[in-house]
Amino acid sequence: MPTTLTGVERRRLALGAADVAIRAVEGEERFAGYAAKFNSRTAIGNPLRWGFYEEIAPGAFSKTLAEGDARFLIDHDSYYVVSRVSAGTLTLAEDDIGLPVDSALDTELSYVRDLKANLRNGNITGMSFGFYVVKDEWNTEELEVEGADPVTVDVRVIREVRLIEVSAVTFPAYTETEAELKAVARALDHRGDLAAVEARAKFRPELLDLVHIDREPGEATRGTQEPAEPAVSTQPTGLPISMRMNALATRYGLPR
Repeated sequence: MPTTLTGVERRRLALGAADVAIRAVEGEERFAGYAAKFNSRTAIGNPLRWGFYEEIAPGAFSKTLAEGDARFLIDHDSYYVVSRVSAGTLTLAEDDIGLPVDSALDTELSYVRDLKANLRNGNITGMSFGFYVVKDEWNTEELEVEGADPVTVDVRVIREVRLIEVSAVTFPAYTETEAELKAVARALDHRGDLAAVEARAKFRPELLDLVHIDREPGEATRGTQEPAEPAVSTQPTGLPISMRMNALATRYGLPR
């Protein structure tokens, strides 16, 4: 069984999808937007080869909102705390669309003044949230590809999270492959499925160095009833030596 709370994950919405705005409420300017939206399919990595599609299910935030104390940050930086639930300056609640954010804007904080200016000038371009996955499920679907045979892709549905923070962000999407790889690796860590890692490592050997799955002796991987080898290493065994060497070369910046 996969372990829970393996690592903080982050997902982002572009400005238009996040519906970000500065609104006047009873003479006070407040920040409003969506940090997440339900049933909106997002590609994490390359779903046709080494990634997957992901959706957040309605209700995923209900428990954490009742129990947690999330903060509103800028670019996930804990130094730039704009507001906090327990301080009464941040309101988070699920609705039919997703996770709306309503925050006070204390302009005594210089970076809050900067935030307002950056939103007005278009420098802040989206929203994001940091979370631990508590419950998820993985399914496969057949995807039609023009000019080619259908491709089987994985779809991850997140059912429950532990919310840490929401953020206004400068970059609303992954801007580099390394960030995508880390996002895929964290999801695979939580999934705990060695076979899923092996399948993706055929295309991206670097994943072997990023994913660490603890297996109990005799635990089977997906699609086989044969017992797995005892977990004596964080690297999957049984893969071609060339793939493992490529992973090591990538880790240490050596030519391949």
